[in-house]
Amino acid sequence: MLDSYRRVLSRPGALRFSAAALVARLPVSMVSLGIVLLVEGETGSYGLAGTVSATYVLAEAAMALLHGRWLDAHGQSRVLPLAISVFGAALALMVLAVEQSWPVAATYVFAAIAGGSLPQVGASVRARWSNLLSDTQEVQTAYALESVLDEVVFMVGPVAVTVLATLWHPVAGLAVAVVTGVAGTFAYAAQRDTEPTPHGRRAAAERPAMPWGVVAPLAVVSLALGTLFGVAEVATVAFADERNHPAAAGVLLAAWALGSLVGGLVTGVVAWQRGPAVRVRVGIVVMTLSMVPLALVDSVPLMAVLLLVSGGAVAPTLIATLSMVERSVPPGRLTEGLAVLHTGLVAGVAPGASAAGFVIDHQGASPAYLVAVAAGLVGAVAAQWTRRSEDRSGAKH
Repeated sequence: MLDSYRRVLSRPGALRFSAAALVARLPVSMVSLGIVLLVEGETGSYGLAGTVSATYVLAEAAMALLHGRWLDAHGQSRVLPLAISVFGAALALMVLAVEQSWPVAATYVFAAIAGGSLPQVGASVRARWSNLLSDTQEVQTAYALESVLDEVVFMVGPVAVTVLATLWHPVAGLAVAVVTGVAGTFAYAAQRDTEPTPHGRRAAAERPAMPWGVVAPLAVVSLALGTLFGVAEVATVAFADERNHPAAAGVLLAAWALGSLVGGLVTGVVAWQRGPAVRVRVGIVVMTLSMVPLALVDSVPLMAVLLLVSGGAVAPTLIATLSMVERSVPPGRLTEGLAVLHTGLVAGVAPGASAAGFVIDHQGASPAYLVAVAAGLVGAVAAQWTRRSEDRSGAKH
């Protein structure tokens, strides 16, 4: 298994830029939770904390597509340092606004600026791999590697920001997020030898066409996956709390992430006989079906096992979705195409969490997992449209 990953990482500069991108991505998993811990700690209001965090996340989703377009047009070495500098300054000002009890409007404004300027490092590093590698199987392995590193980010980040905020100071977690984000992004952007060639600013008529027939259904699939993630997180925390084991929530979510990590590792080394379009359609169905048993169990240990199994479908489905975009989108718009999927994922988390919370308040934790099943069914229907789009374009399945 390790040979496949060793091959792609042995390419000149690959290990350096992938490691830098890992550090640069840590704010993705730290800031929204860090905002909740900071604002609630200073004001005592979970309502205010939730809306400030939501403002940050929604601004990130709203600007992701533009970030992708700017990266394709002007290059990673120019766009990323500027974006992360604005992000760091805005987040620092947001912290100051909370700490110094500035008007609440200022907190919202700075949170929105920070979210809107968060660099699209995940899309950037995948575009860089696509530029560096020509073999389809190696690109698949590289994408699997980055998905595994994403899981590492989401396993380490929330734990780090919570420990720092509770054992040291609420500002500490956000401070670490800024430092790692700025340092990692500057280190990544400085490696220009592997950077994709920017395509310059073009008039809309001169830019290569975006294959929306493929990208739009995949964006809906990503939205469904984001909704599923939001549901699973909230429902799992409530499930543990209802059984008087609130501390088990972290273990349960870690089991889900571990399953995804293992699934991603395996995906990167398998020589798939079917293309990513088939794997997207199969993966979203498997993920949907794996949510059904979660609504039926009452045991914490059994829930851990089921989440571990369910997590095994997460990374393979995401990898197939990203691989399909990489095959379908012209190189001059690849980062933009990947950013579309990121927008869908981020945009789906908040409504998923809200819908799950509503069901939990009225019916309890277990039925809330059925909201994830409903989201998965929407994603499965959208995935079928990729078949029609590929059939019309003649792309490989």
